[in-house]
Amino acid sequence: MLESLINPKRGEKGPWKMFFIGLIYASLSLLLVHWFFSNDPNLSKASGMLVVLFCIMFSFPFMYFIIKKEERDDEEVEGVFRVWQAHKDAIYAFMWLFLGFVIAFSFWNIILQDSNLLNFQVQTYCQINSPGDVNSCILKYSSGDFGVTGASTNGLRFLSILENNVYVMIFTILFSLIFGAGALFILVWNASVIAAAIGIFTKYRVSEIPLGIARYIIHGFPEITAYFITALAGGILGIGLIRHGIKDEKFLKIVENVIILIFLALIILIVAALLEVYITPIIFR
Repeated sequence: MLESLINPKRGEKGPWKMFFIGLIYASLSLLLVHWFFSNDPNLSKASGMLVVLFCIMFSFPFMYFIIKKEERDDEEVEGVFRVWQAHKDAIYAFMWLFLGFVIAFSFWNIILQDSNLLNFQVQTYCQINSPGDVNSCILKYSSGDFGVTGASTNGLRFLSILENNVYVMIFTILFSLIFGAGALFILVWNASVIAAAIGIFTKYRVSEIPLGIARYIIHGFPEITAYFITALAGGILGIGLIRHGIKDEKFLKIVENVIILIFLALIILIVAALLEVYITPIIFR
């Protein structure tokens, strides 16, 4: 019913409208999981994945519609600047959608104070930020102790974050290539991980949400932009392959543009990792 009330074609007329779509769908996902599964002794342990699953189901029509439209546009352009011009509206739409996800996930996670809601996301946060002491990190953040964790140097942390981001980038392009809009899982997952990190940073205080969002958006936005570009590249490649086949001249042009998009995404990922390690800690001590 929701896909009938909120038509994916409306996203074309203003990328910023996707922000409100993201707010609605992420809020519904968290609230539904909290209301229906928080008291279930088994399913409550999988709340973090259920939230992501619900959000994917809600958002899938938008993702599929945008990727299908972008593949048609990609057949007519070549060169870095023209490739960017052809796809920038879609990337902006994804960014607005992602921002809506992050704000809604963060708000309801802090309001509901349900430690299971984003449980897997907290584990992921600890694996990235405290790789040498994951179990202790999880225990501290699950119990409400917000002491400092991890003692890795900036250089090691940069390599760890970049390695994780490239790993996610590879999965994003594979997911989107195999399943068209399958990369939506990676994008929703990252929004929920950032929301979990915001909860940790703010010590689950509602008044601190804007500061928490600012702290993670500085590097989070470039990072997720790279994933959006990668998802777009994989989706375009998959649809182009189905429509034209390997030997078609139009498909070869699509492959060239996909390589350009992936290269841009990789550059942005490196910049995002540098911001996360060297800039964000200076601003938010």
